[in-house]
Amino acid sequence: MTRFVPIFPLSIVVFPGEHLNLHIFEPRYRQLINECFEEQKPFGIPTVIGDAVAEYGTTVTVKNIVKVYDSGEMDIRTEGMEVFRVLELIREVPEKLYSGAIVNYQENQDDGNRELMQVLVQRIRELHEFLQVRKTFTKEDLHLVTYDIAHHVGLSLEEEYEFLQLPREIQRQEYIKRHLGKVLPLLAEMEALKDKIKLNGHFKQLPGLKF
Repeated sequence: MTRFVPIFPLSIVVFPGEHLNLHIFEPRYRQLINECFEEQKPFGIPTVIGDAVAEYGTTVTVKNIVKVYDSGEMDIRTEGMEVFRVLELIREVPEKLYSGAIVNYQENQDDGNRELMQVLVQRIRELHEFLQVRKTFTKEDLHLVTYDIAHHVGLSLEEEYEFLQLPREIQRQEYIKRHLGKVLPLLAEMEALKDKIKLNGHFKQLPGLKF
């Protein structure tokens, strides 16, 4: 099914179910947000990579407008909904300041492996421990899906965009598994190197070679 949506292109990837806070200051997007909030309709955030609007993005809904400033700027809370693909950009919408797009929606297949998901969550915690960062998930482990954890594994913008295009949960799980399979060994090597550097200059007690 194709549909017109107003769009707010940004250099980020938004995942379904993600809660995103935004500060809105440009007049065209203030108009967009006010209309979408009043009419309870979604808008699209297609990812900007480089200076170009990419094909894929996610629709979001405005959950609430937290604050409106005297200037008209506003702080809002949104939630990611569905992944879409842009079929046509409409740069000028009659009587509107903002742009829009004709999109179709990507069908999500919830065919993930629960045991693999638990392994991934554990490995992400190992990653955070290596990096000495504290992150908490908004759901219990048993209810987590890959969209909930993708921002927590250190993917680049381009990698997150590749991830967004995957229509199956099992594909997304394997993507994160491969990423962690590359990152964790590198961190372990760096930790070993750090320990080795710390020992440099210290008195060493080493066994002699018996021959």
